[in-house]
Amino acid sequence: MMKRLQTSTWVYLLIAFVLMLLPFVKDDRWFLFLMIQIFVFAIFAMSYDLLLGYTGIVSFGHAMFFGIGAYSVAVTMSRLDSTFSSFLLGVVVAVIISGIVAFLAGVLTLKLKSHYYAMLTLALAGMFLYIAERWRSVTGGNDGFTFRIPELPGVLQDHRNVVIYLFTLLSMVLLFFGMKRLTESPLGRVLVGIRENDQRVESLGFRIMPYKVLISVVSGVIAALAGVLYAVSLRFVNTQVFDIEVTLDALLMTIIGGVGTLVGPILGSAIMNLSHHFLSDLASVHWIFQRWVILFGIIFILVVIFFPNGIVGTIQKKMHERKMKQRVKQVEKQSAKN
Repeated sequence: MMKRLQTSTWVYLLIAFVLMLLPFVKDDRWFLFLMIQIFVFAIFAMSYDLLLGYTGIVSFGHAMFFGIGAYSVAVTMSRLDSTFSSFLLGVVVAVIISGIVAFLAGVLTLKLKSHYYAMLTLALAGMFLYIAERWRSVTGGNDGFTFRIPELPGVLQDHRNVVIYLFTLLSMVLLFFGMKRLTESPLGRVLVGIRENDQRVESLGFRIMPYKVLISVVSGVIAALAGVLYAVSLRFVNTQVFDIEVTLDALLMTIIGGVGTLVGPILGSAIMNLSHHFLSDLASVHWIFQRWVILFGIIFILVVIFFPNGIVGTIQKKMHERKMKQRVKQVEKQSAKN
């Protein structure tokens, strides 16, 4: 088991190393921006996967935490000097507010069925969206506002986009391994047990409520960090960060890649962002490509048909079934010899 985990870890690190070298091979601004968006939404989708894939909790308002993170850092850096201190202060504010909101939402609803949590998060996201649209003196409303980010020392300022790319990539890698460690820990095993059969977990002596609230807080905080990176990469924020479409994007990324895999949401983020970019670019070829969502819907249907557990989830299932068949054959051979 340890050997397999170590092998997969080396594979992940190798992929991360290749991604780290990409901006030195292709440093076009549009390419760096596209990759940054993939990394940001991969973090956001992985945070959603902690709820849906590992605990079985459905959230329709996950964009609320994403928006909290984006506005926390944007407002802080626009009202204060654009320094690294103000950036760190914005991150702290995002973590605190998202943690409190996630805790309250979990305490109020997770004692009941999970769909109550879905409805409450949807209502809270709508409330935050309404406040953001009305509190124009702070949020800028639908028009939003731009802000400056800290200047980098020396020659790094001339390659700011590359630095943001590497910082976002590093954040995604660190958060991925942190969530991977969490899901493989005893805590993660309890969460999977809650997803499969919460009554049986309770019969074993576990109080499932604290576990659900804890993972709700962790997921909310990570989603807020994704919002921070999103705002910093754009140097702009508006009320769309609270829109339900942001949550639905995370849901689609998780389903396409594979629920309960962590790697799947990263792949799903890449597929969705690349599809959006390249299908939209084909608008000059035919008018149908102007509605890229239609074509993406076809891709989504094909993925669901041929990969019912998501791309990564289906591959993992096939590999597991193959290994089980090999073990059965080995046992049959040994029993035949005896």
